[in-house]
Amino acid sequence: MAKRKHVLPGYGLTMGYTWIYLGIIVLLPFAGLLLKTSTIGWEGFWKTVTAPQVVASYKVSFGISFLAALTNGVFGVIAAWVLARYEFPGRKILDAITDLPFALPTAVAGIALTALYGPNEWIGQFLSPYGIKISFTQAGIFIALTFIGLPFVVRTVQPVILELSAEVEEAAATLGANRWQTFRRVILPALLPSILTGITLSFGRAVGEYGSVVFISGNLPFRTEITPLMIVSKLESYDYSGAAAIGFVMLVASFAIVLVSNSLQGWDARRRGIN
Repeated sequence: MAKRKHVLPGYGLTMGYTWIYLGIIVLLPFAGLLLKTSTIGWEGFWKTVTAPQVVASYKVSFGISFLAALTNGVFGVIAAWVLARYEFPGRKILDAITDLPFALPTAVAGIALTALYGPNEWIGQFLSPYGIKISFTQAGIFIALTFIGLPFVVRTVQPVILELSAEVEEAAATLGANRWQTFRRVILPALLPSILTGITLSFGRAVGEYGSVVFISGNLPFRTEITPLMIVSKLESYDYSGAAAIGFVMLVASFAIVLVSNSLQGWDARRRGIN
């Protein structure tokens, strides 16, 4: 059998470049983080990462990120279905708007949301008379994290919907299935792996978000402080080891999220017969 030719140089050379590039760009910063964390010892590390204010920030970051990801799991699938299955005026514009949180600087998103939901702003002024506050509350954090996480669900699910033949739905209807039965027994099983993948990616993106949250959250201790803000606060007080310790916790959490995401993508690929 003739040896397969590749456009790029051989395996050894490209693998070497890959390791060098990943080592400098990814592994080296992680090693520096681990080294800086080790300077405070196990007791100092545990004291830093389990401080009451830091634990409260974990609850805010991970709890609200999870709720935002679940919300995107519902409305992101609906948006993906509309974009994949229907033709209508302005569809391409709506499709482009979906990607806006990818390109928009997160600080700009935070300022825009604050300008909308502030007590005397466009939307906030109509909510204030009813005692409803968005800015400087956990509700504002939820909106910000939902905003930045939506594209991950839409762009993960949309290609699978495009591959899903409409003939399968028609066959189910011909056999007497109603819309709910068709969705539950035909569509949902096909979309479930990609939906879970999108939710996981959205969750991972939201956990590490800083720019869009810091403006609208108000940064109230034990109430609206997120974990990335705790890292910045440590850096501003020149506690680099403490910042590294909290950063290491976030690194471990992010690595776990990536593993789950890759496992879900592998499950989806095996189910769809993709090598």
